[in-house]
Amino acid sequence: MTLTAIANAVAVVTGAASGIGLATARVLHERGAHVVLADINESGLQEAAQRLLQESNGQERGKVLAVVTDVTVEAQVEALMRQAEALDGGHLDLVVTSAGIGRGGPIDGFAARDMEALLAINVMGTFHCVKAALPTMRRQGRGHFIFLSSVAGKLPVPALSGYCASKWAVRGFSAALRAELYGSGIGITTVYPSWVDTPMVQQAEADSQLLNIQALLTPEQVAGEMIQAALQNQHDLTLAPDRDTALILQVMQQDPEKAEELMGRAFQQRLTQLQASHQEPA
Repeated sequence: MTLTAIANAVAVVTGAASGIGLATARVLHERGAHVVLADINESGLQEAAQRLLQESNGQERGKVLAVVTDVTVEAQVEALMRQAEALDGGHLDLVVTSAGIGRGGPIDGFAARDMEALLAINVMGTFHCVKAALPTMRRQGRGHFIFLSSVAGKLPVPALSGYCASKWAVRGFSAALRAELYGSGIGITTVYPSWVDTPMVQQAEADSQLLNIQALLTPEQVAGEMIQAALQNQHDLTLAPDRDTALILQVMQQDPEKAEELMGRAFQQRLTQLQASHQEPA
């Protein structure tokens, strides 16, 4: 038994100040969960918590707790899970690791500090959440994790090598952990969305013409789909509404070398187009 119902469940959501994290917290609270919002952004976090409470409109819903947390700091994540466990009599039912960052650009100019930040937040943040929540879930004999990866965790995306590395790491971690926890009553759903209309993606689009981003998913769509997937103990939730991404995912499954070639060729064509446009007279 992993996650059987949302009502009265205690759910921790990291990255809850905005984007997918906030949308997920809202869905959970609407369905009667006690929600613990965690984020490093204190002002955004408090605003998010207030929004959830205001949206209740006097209806009977679960508790809301906001805990400022840097997921790269193990002690802070441990404190977060302790507060979550104490929220409603000592249980912890769901942990959603949606805290994450994106960094892009050709590898030639990619800074080591950016690579380290990607790994610290996207990978170690997920690891810390598991380590801190697992003792309670083991004691209960039930619980569920939702890990946010990305289609970049399944594809070789040029100019996103560092981001891909972090999201492939989440994919590998979740698969190995799922096998390790087999029979424990603790489930893991790993989510691989295509571009989602979030502040992170908007910033990436503003910073780089190389990525040619089309955000066809909303945070609300992703949140609803992944909560349903968790209730069904679905292991893999891949959300790729655009035809090109769906096609390259299929090619990647059948012939990874071909997928790398296709993506590399498309990237070089994009570079050529950009160079040509910069050389045109004003």
